[in-house]
Amino acid sequence: MKEQISTGKAPAAIGPYSQAIKCNGLVFVSGQLAIDPESGEVKGDVKEQTKTVLANLSAILEAAGTGLANVLKTTVYLDDIGDFAAMNEVYATFFTDAPPARAAFEVAKLPKNALVEIEAVAAAE
Repeated sequence: MKEQISTGKAPAAIGPYSQAIKCNGLVFVSGQLAIDPESGEVKGDVKEQTKTVLANLSAILEAAGTGLANVLKTTVYLDDIGDFAAMNEVYATFFTDAPPARAAFEVAKLPKNALVEIEAVAAAE
């Protein structure tokens, strides 16, 4: 049975989707932008945005009863693939031991003119 996951420690969904869904031992986290949960604003360079995105992702995983250590796969969407190294620098500080499988793409445009969006699949605890 699927369970909707929601927390006020991460930005609310900006469309008809859930922050995350927990089902059959997995947590599927929707793509997260660098939206500050309090102000609703997206700001900063790609490094700052990556940090905010992963903090939001972490808050959602925590609400689901798991954490970043249990992330199995992420997908990273970048406004500019030229920001890959800068994003990677911050990303590596969040996933220090056995980092998850990952794909990364440049996309034409992200919502709210964000520079980075990350979605994840994690094992539930």
